[in-house]
Formats: sequence, C-alpha cells, structure tokens
Amino acid sequence: MATIDADGLAIEFPLYHHNARSLKQRILASSGLRLKQDADNRVVVAALRDLTFSIGKGDRVALVGPNGAGKTTLLRTIAGVYEPVAGKLRVEGEIGSLIDPAAGMDTLLTGRENVVLRALFRGMTETQGRALADDVASFAGLGDFLDVPIRGYSAGMNVRLAFAMATAMTPDILLMDEWFLAGDAEFMTRAEERLSHLVVGADILMIATHDMSVVRKWCTRAIRLEGGRITADGPVEDVLSAAGL
Repeated sequence: MATIDADGLAIEFPLYHHNARSLKQRILASSGLRLKQDADNRVVVAALRDLTFSIGKGDRVALVGPNGAGKTTLLRTIAGVYEPVAGKLRVEGEIGSLIDPAAGMDTLLTGRENVVLRALFRGMTETQGRALADDVASFAGLGDFLDVPIRGYSAGMNVRLAFAMATAMTPDILLMDEWFLAGDAEFMTRAEERLSHLVVGADILMIATHDMSVVRKWCTRAIRLEGGRITADGPVEDVLSAAGL
C-alpha cells in the first residue's frame, strides 16, 4: 500500500562561500532566520525543518505557501533527490514525478530513445518501450522532433516530452510541481484530461502549486509551508480559508 511518512524531517543546504565569522554571528543571533551553523561549522540554509506528517492511499494533497516556503524541496526529498539531514522519511510505492522536466533525460539522445530507456528502467521490454514511445509521440505532438536529440528542443518541447513520459504510466504516488501548467492552450486542454485520469488512478497525489483553482479541483487536503515549516495541515477549505486564499 502506498504511504509517505515523515517524522522530524529536515533538509539543509550548505553555503560554502558564506562562512565568515561576522556572518555566522549575525545569523545565529536571530533564531527566526533559516540560516544557521551546522556541526561542521558551516553556514547552512534550513530548507525544511522538523516536518512530521503521514499520507496514505486515497490522499490528494496540495502543498501551498509563499515562494521559498519549501514546497518543491519537499517534493524532491520524497522523490529521493535530497537526503534528509535529520528525522525519518519512509516512502512505500512506485513514484511518478512531474517535478523537473529535464530530470532523467539524456540530452544527447533523441526523445524516442529517452522514452525507451525510461521504459526499460521501469522493467518493461524493448518492444513495450517502443510502443510507449508511440503513445508519447502521439500525445506530445512532437512529430519528427521525437527522433531528434533533445538538446535541440525548445523549453516548451521539453515540457511536452517530459509530461507525456511521466503520465504514460500510472504510478502509486504522483508528485507534481506547477511547471506542468506551462504550455499552450491546446496542449494544456489535453494535458488536463490526461492528468485527471492519472490523478484518479494514483493511490497518492501530492502537488505543489500557487493556483488555488487547481488545489480546489484536485485535492482534498492541504499542507501549508512557511519558512520550511508546516503551519497548517487539514481539509483544503479549512487551510485555504485560514490563509485568506
């Protein structure tokens, strides 16, 4: 069964060029700041601080909060991109990630070759991978560009390819950042239809966005982050109303 459990989760990023004594003294004198000194005497950014939550099958969770609150960092941590410096994180279930359009892509390979490689990584056969590439090609609308190295793709073409690849198979846990909302109107109409099926099919949805219409449409629970901490966690309308959203 798909689950995500965090207990005292913390993520920190060192600032290697900002470790002068004067800077340390200034930032450590103000406990409200997200900069601090770690055990190795480095100045670090406390990106996530003491997060504790449980998410289970059927949960549709929106991560909301201002820019820099830690929403994307939390998604990337759950996806395995970042390693916690404190606390525990347990994730059960296959993860599908719509966080970074370029994640896992080899820019020297064609779009089709990237799709086949992704399929092989997911345990599919080469034949299944090529069939998946045909599905991706049809949805993304890249035409002949699917057989061109993706280093020559525009930003919009990269988004189309990444979106089509990530949504071609239904994962247990679907993680989404708001970059997927970038695209022309015609593509986004098809994208929303495909996402609707994917959202219903996944056991867990977690999405980071500033678009409250998306939150109200797809989510049943909201976690509000501010300064790397959870400030609210509950039903969507309760959390949004309390924040004046």
